[in-house]
Amino acid sequence: MLKGVPKILSPKLLMVLSQMGHGDEIVIADGNFPAENYGKRVIRADGHGGVEMLDAILTMIPLDTYAEENFMLMQVVPGDNVKPIIWDEYAKVAKAKDPNVKPGSLERFAFYERAKQAYAVVATGEAATYANIIIKKGVIK
Repeated sequence: MLKGVPKILSPKLLMVLSQMGHGDEIVIADGNFPAENYGKRVIRADGHGGVEMLDAILTMIPLDTYAEENFMLMQVVPGDNVKPIIWDEYAKVAKAKDPNVKPGSLERFAFYERAKQAYAVVATGEAATYANIIIKKGVIK
């Protein structure tokens, strides 16, 4: 057992976070995201939400200060007249954990393509729509 590690981080996810290098990206995916189709490494976290997973992951890794964007959301598809409330929750958690948040967004299919290149995908059970996020790992100091 380790001290200070959020309990929702599984041993597999802890291993992935420690293996990731500076500039590697990880996807926190909602329950509708096709994780198995797009993830090189998929870590199942079905019983957990996106906000609590983001909070736990940012406890362990910093965001990349050198990247133009280090915190990318999936854009709403034109015609889906919604503003996902979870985006505000993600921003609040990220800013509380790391002052170097540089938000960005990607069109749905561009997000999928970026996810293919990510180091890993964490498949949560998040039920909110458009709750997918990519974060870029920074340098551990």
